Amino acid sequence: MRTLYSALWYVALPWLPLRLWWRGRREPGYRAHVAERFGRYETKPQVAETLWIHAVSLGETRAAVPLVTRLLRERPHATILLTHMTATGREAGATFNDARVMQAWLPYDVPFAVKSFLAHFTPSAGLLMETEVWPNLVAESARAGIPLYLVNARLSEKSLRGYRRFASLTQPMFAALAGVAAQTAADAARLREAGAPEIAVTGNLKFDVSLSDEMRTRGRELRELFGAERPVFLAAATRDGEESLILDAIARSPLPEGALTVIVPRHPQRFDEVADLLRKRNLRFARRSDAAPVAHDVDYVLGDTMGELLAYYVAADVAFVGGSLLPLGGQNLIEAIAAGTPTLIGPHTFNFAEASAQAVAANAALRVTDANALVAAVCELLQDPLRAARMRDAALAFHAAHRGAIERLWAWLAPKINRSDAR
Repeated sequence: MRTLYSALWYVALPWLPLRLWWRGRREPGYRAHVAERFGRYETKPQVAETLWIHAVSLGETRAAVPLVTRLLRERPHATILLTHMTATGREAGATFNDARVMQAWLPYDVPFAVKSFLAHFTPSAGLLMETEVWPNLVAESARAGIPLYLVNARLSEKSLRGYRRFASLTQPMFAALAGVAAQTAADAARLREAGAPEIAVTGNLKFDVSLSDEMRTRGRELRELFGAERPVFLAAATRDGEESLILDAIARSPLPEGALTVIVPRHPQRFDEVADLLRKRNLRFARRSDAAPVAHDVDYVLGDTMGELLAYYVAADVAFVGGSLLPLGGQNLIEAIAAGTPTLIGPHTFNFAEASAQAVAANAALRVTDANALVAAVCELLQDPLRAARMRDAALAFHAAHRGAIERLWAWLAPKINRSDAR
């Protein structure tokens, strides 16, 4: 089955540069270091030990921050190799201010490219964030004697059903992992069914991502630009189709007078698309990238900058976390909760099922059924400061109670990578 899988990759190879060029129209990062996607690298670590973390995209890279920080502290002579597949992930990884963190693209899952990657960097161990497991990557790592650990691992029921359909390919892949550190017991059960060995439950690293002083300051500066006295509703990490639903709902039931709606699309390639949507509706809006104060007669701001989502949460009175109005699984609600922002989520949160359910039960988040219910809840919270304050306190308490995943992960992981060094 893996032979057939690899053959399909070889068929796709001639088209992959064109795909990168196409994506690079809106995200130029896809056109940089293209040779790395095919296993050709220039820079090589000049140290005896390289520890490799694969964080495919933006969310995984943010979640990896506590792990990178711990590895830098505990392994002072090691280089941390951070690999990605998306331009937003690589951009986020570039913010690590340490010469011992180097970045590269993970190659496509073609045997020759994977072998070249492993031979070039010779990592002592690989740590794959969340769900990023590839058949050839796992098989070639095992053949090279490089243990791979799936950390901060999650697996939805929907994804498990997909793996079941290709069990002859995916079960050996999961079985070849050296170990798995799952976010929740439910994730662990699904990963065990998928074929993974030696599973520990260590919690969600995203609870250990701290809100830095810099981001708090930037959030306060944003609020000054928005208007310190204006109520601010943030629609964060929205996905295709959600902006229209929200705008339609606000048109039917306007927000309180003077309220400002800030829309931050999840993917930067959609910034211009959402701007066109606002123009077609004849809505006055400002772009965050203009870095100018928002006029009083402007009711919308398009958040078209990268790396500021936490600052947007700090600047908001109420936040909706996108990807959840439509059946897309939801985006990370933990960042909004960490900022103490009253947080709203839609009905579709299977990517963060347990965290969402626990947050709702703790009154740290409120689930709404659709866009109309979302706008109604926003209006209520903006007009009821006491209720908003209770949600803010509950959010901060919930976040504090769930921290500590990095300590549990490190207690499980450290002995394993120490053994890997001695191989």
